[in-house]
Amino acid sequence: MLMDGPPPYSSSSSAESSPFSSSSSSPANKGSSTAVVLSIECLKGTSKSDEWTGDMLQTGDIVEEIRIGNMVIKSPFKNGKTGVNKILHGSYKQKETSVRVRVRRGPDEFAQLQACVVPGDQFLGRKQYVLRAIDDPNYAVGFCDRTESECFNLQASRTIRMVSALESISLEDGYVSYPWDRRMHEMLSVPNSSSFYSILFLPKASDNSASRYNDLEDTLARAHTWINASQESGAPIVFMNIQTESLLTKISGDTASSRVNAGSLSDLSNLANTSLYGFEDYHGVDIGVVRAVRLWFSPLAGEIPIEVKIKDTDTKLGFAISRTQEGFIYISSVIQGNDDVPSSRSGLSNMHEQANRTSRLLVVSRISNQKILPWMVSTTGAIRCYDTVSLSQKLSLHRHTRVPIMMHVFLWDRNTNFANVGSIRARAMSTCTHSSPNEIRLANENNDDSGVVLPPSSEDVEGDDDSGGGDVAEIKLERDTAGEFSFRFRDFAVNKNNWL
Repeated sequence: MLMDGPPPYSSSSSAESSPFSSSSSSPANKGSSTAVVLSIECLKGTSKSDEWTGDMLQTGDIVEEIRIGNMVIKSPFKNGKTGVNKILHGSYKQKETSVRVRVRRGPDEFAQLQACVVPGDQFLGRKQYVLRAIDDPNYAVGFCDRTESECFNLQASRTIRMVSALESISLEDGYVSYPWDRRMHEMLSVPNSSSFYSILFLPKASDNSASRYNDLEDTLARAHTWINASQESGAPIVFMNIQTESLLTKISGDTASSRVNAGSLSDLSNLANTSLYGFEDYHGVDIGVVRAVRLWFSPLAGEIPIEVKIKDTDTKLGFAISRTQEGFIYISSVIQGNDDVPSSRSGLSNMHEQANRTSRLLVVSRISNQKILPWMVSTTGAIRCYDTVSLSQKLSLHRHTRVPIMMHVFLWDRNTNFANVGSIRARAMSTCTHSSPNEIRLANENNDDSGVVLPPSSEDVEGDDDSGGGDVAEIKLERDTAGEFSFRFRDFAVNKNNWL
């Protein structure tokens, strides 16, 4: 606060007898430009840089008076900065931390600061005390011994110092806590599970011993082929991003010597298109770096949950599942003409019909909140994905135990209106606190037992082959190269016995 003229309060009797004030200095010595005075040193500015305004204390201001409780110490100060620091130390130990400092700026301009005493950094083994403003704890000042002429020069260079401070100021960063558990439960359509989808393409081995791999361009071309083929087959997905991903592995022998050695700067230019290169660590171990490609994709119009509730009288779920060559699980067919099966009650039949009209597949992205999309392509070129056998078994067990099934499907058009379908999002996803503005309604409003459509059981589910004709259901189980324990259905005809 700026003040003109004499101070607004007079010294108390305790101040007149204070042993910390020096009475030996003459007025002539006090006004001398070479006299050493106690000066302000601005240590940290306010949150709005108000220290550069006239109301706040600034570097170079001359301290005229310090009031701590009922004790008032006036200039000149005995022993300067050291003496004042000793006073502040004693006050801090006695928990008397409220301080009012009055300063002089120029011949007749005054300002004051209400602050509290706090410990600062140590200097020469002694703790230094600083003052923090009551109304802005960010603002901190300390004391410094200067000549009066130095103080006047600092006060006169205020504009220059402001420009210098602007050029030298640095932005500070730090860590703040965040309620991850609560927000992941509230902000995600499936609690604790993201809706980001990707598939990792490993470089294809060019020989049987897997010591040679095709280059990066080949991996990128296979990723491009996969996304184009998926869209061509009817999967409602869109490309989002693609990136290389480095995977460390231990290599030896021909594998280590057959690729670029990254230890030489001259070899770095050869790494642009290689998919495997090696280097030797400090222990002499050959380390290989495999450059895989990760492709990110997303559903064309989002994904929504569908809950299938099962009645005691239900003997079928009413739909069949298949798998595309690219690894997507989808609803391949539904029972028509029966409104009392889960597929009809939940609106799955209607969704399947409209998807067919737009030449789209009704892709299933999750079963019981577990993602079931393809996620990796091996070095042999096999796509790692979920097989229809285990999915059918799981869905059949849901039907036998009458446990409702939660499944998510990819949407192809957010503006599509589904007939005979009610809003089930709030019911199916009771843990979700928000929904999309164009929410798709999936339950029959007139049926309290409406549920979500589910895939067929292991005995009547359709296989991953897209062909649906034939009157004879012939099942062949073959080892699936996409996984250790995965099997495929081959030539599984769709008839009335194929439904879950």
